[in-house]
Amino acid sequence: MAEINENAKSSDYQLDVVDPHCVAENPVKVTFHEITSASYLIKSGIEYTPCTKSRSTYNGMDLYLKKDLLQYTGSFKERGARYALLKLSEEERRTGVISASLGNHAQGLSYHAFKLGIPCTVVMPVTAPIMKIQRCRSFNAEVLVQGATMAEARGLALRLAKDRGLTYINGYDHPNIIAGQGTIGLEICEQVPFPDVVVIPVGGGGLIAGVATAIKAMSPSTKIIGVESEKCPSFSKAMEQGEPVAVKIEPTLADGLAVPMVGYNAFKTAAPLMDKMVVVKEEWIALAILRLVEQEKMVVEGAGACGLAAIMAGQLNEFKNKKVVLLLCGGNIDTTTFGRCLERGLASEGRLLRFNVTLDDGPGGIAQLCRILADIGVTIKDIMHERAWLRDIYSVEVKVVCETRDWEHAQELRGVLLENYRDVVFNDIPLALSSEM
Repeated sequence: MAEINENAKSSDYQLDVVDPHCVAENPVKVTFHEITSASYLIKSGIEYTPCTKSRSTYNGMDLYLKKDLLQYTGSFKERGARYALLKLSEEERRTGVISASLGNHAQGLSYHAFKLGIPCTVVMPVTAPIMKIQRCRSFNAEVLVQGATMAEARGLALRLAKDRGLTYINGYDHPNIIAGQGTIGLEICEQVPFPDVVVIPVGGGGLIAGVATAIKAMSPSTKIIGVESEKCPSFSKAMEQGEPVAVKIEPTLADGLAVPMVGYNAFKTAAPLMDKMVVVKEEWIALAILRLVEQEKMVVEGAGACGLAAIMAGQLNEFKNKKVVLLLCGGNIDTTTFGRCLERGLASEGRLLRFNVTLDDGPGGIAQLCRILADIGVTIKDIMHERAWLRDIYSVEVKVVCETRDWEHAQELRGVLLENYRDVVFNDIPLALSSEM
């Protein structure tokens, strides 16, 4: 077995090893027959997840939520991972598998390899959440945390696959992975017959490739909509260029979609089947995460919230009064990130505000401000005051973080403050959501 050089630099593992299942010059188009075969093989080890009607109404849509975040490891990735493992030869099973992943694919592969008794190695970049790293280790996988980016982690994984004789399983572009993910489409068509629209988060493209293939075969009139974050628009750029192209990605709430280039097989399969591609802003993703917690009682990661984000941003208004299915593809959100998302969502909606106001530094000045806020039902979350750096020694600057009921309540607060004080500065009202929702 090849030894791992723990001190090796990421640059030592360049992409000079080709993944034989993902070749630019010879992309594979996954078929409906392969998806139905996958469905039969994996059903004993995969949850048949619910697709329930939303508790809320958006733009008059008849909205359904396919909750594949309820898989054992918290994401849809289990489907493709199990199918890819079941398709291995006996010799490949004995030798084992390897892959590179930020987390969800690594967890799904590690879990099902453990259940099937197949040795598994996963390479995760240093940016991978500790929670996901530990979860993979709990499934007895060999976990290597190395590489500053996914590209570097993938380079190491491909090199180790060659050196050790392991089977490399690409988390979004291996044909068997795509076929496994497509089983979600079969379930959607059983649970919500002939939907008008299915909205699917897009990263590397494997999910939308499989689901679109299944749905278009069973319900050709159904519209397939892809959604990705503005911070990682790899599929949009691929559609513009007519082929997968590398794009620079930035940190995003939808970290599960942060793939710098879509898969060759995924693009070949999905592109002809897609009816629209939507790119959403981060603020809307945060707000969608908040909405899903408050109204649907579902903790969803950024990638899974992208579909609702697109609806809330008004980017799918043409489907008003239509039967729309959203795919909640994952729920593995880091706890710290989750807290930030809730605050970001509240701020985006105008329910969490920050302002500075200058008062007379006399008895009762701050108390009066607090009474004004209390009288209109505003809750103070944090308050501090500053004297030393003001020109007027008889004034005090008060910085307040407060919570309102909604956008209209925030506007009422703004009006009351401007009516009572001359110097008021609002720091955080980033989106005029009242006119867009």
